Amino acid sequence: MPFRAVVGHRRVLTLLARAIAHDSLPPALLLAGPAGVGKRRVALATAEALNCPKPLHADPFEIDACGACDTCRRIARVIHPDVIVIEPGDAGSIKIEPIRDVVDAAAYRPFEGRRRVVVVDEADAMMAPAQSALLKTLEEPPSATVFLLVSSMPDALLPTVRSRCPRLRFAQLSEADVAHVLVRDHGYTAADAQAAAADADGSVGLALAAGSRDVVRARETAVSLLVQTARTAEPARRLDAARALTAQGSTGGNRTAMQSERDQLALCLRMLMSLLRDVGVLAAQADVRTLANPDLERELAPLARTYRTERTMRAFAAVDGALAALERNASPKVVADWLVLNL
Repeated sequence: MPFRAVVGHRRVLTLLARAIAHDSLPPALLLAGPAGVGKRRVALATAEALNCPKPLHADPFEIDACGACDTCRRIARVIHPDVIVIEPGDAGSIKIEPIRDVVDAAAYRPFEGRRRVVVVDEADAMMAPAQSALLKTLEEPPSATVFLLVSSMPDALLPTVRSRCPRLRFAQLSEADVAHVLVRDHGYTAADAQAAAADADGSVGLALAAGSRDVVRARETAVSLLVQTARTAEPARRLDAARALTAQGSTGGNRTAMQSERDQLALCLRMLMSLLRDVGVLAAQADVRTLANPDLERELAPLARTYRTERTMRAFAAVDGALAALERNASPKVVADWLVLNL
């Protein structure tokens, strides 16, 4: 995947393209940022740009891979002999043996491409001996090899390793960017992608980890709850509405069922916070392009007339308090009942 096909991270991509175009890319880089935002994908896009036999200029990038040649396709599939990806094994760690292998390979020129690229995914999983084995190569890097360390926990790396790898900082993606990736690359419908993106905290990885059906159902429940609480202040009717918040999880009495009920309620509350944020945007007549749930603008607009800015802020604080209570192991039913009386 070339730079121009990567979603988000425009500043980082522009810096990488400029460095490659001017042959000033450092021999080692640390790609650091939240999990699931595309750091590994950017590392492979860098490998393509370094080795594509037919690079091109694709505004705003000074150089970019064509993305269509045999070299680019093999790099994208991680089957190119000059692009090596190391990742944690079954035990969740990276041991010294694969690091020794790439250190030995780095002493030789690339087989086919211009540069050998070693991507260490989840580099923070390297055990201390593995990091030490890599350190000498980072201190005296071979001219034809680039090391790209990918990590969401860079501070877990040895200080000596971090000091030899200039850091590129990745930020969270916007909800729109997450939804776009889910639709383009993972077959989500637009509605399912938008629901998953709203609860993903800017991470495609988190969006994929959550069950799309559960997320969509939680968002539907949250919308319904806001509509019902906007229509009535009568406690009894509000308490009836609270049942929907805990009906999604299992109602059995065992510990697993209770945890399922708690997790489902927490998901619904996070969706509720996302919706209340959008209601606040609409109530303040702010830029609708900042909505986290733009596909629900028509449904949320009437709520903005009921949930004025002050009420929206109180409701948001109530949901935040409900989430905190769940984390302290409060009963999901008690939390749901308390919340609907305070919206």
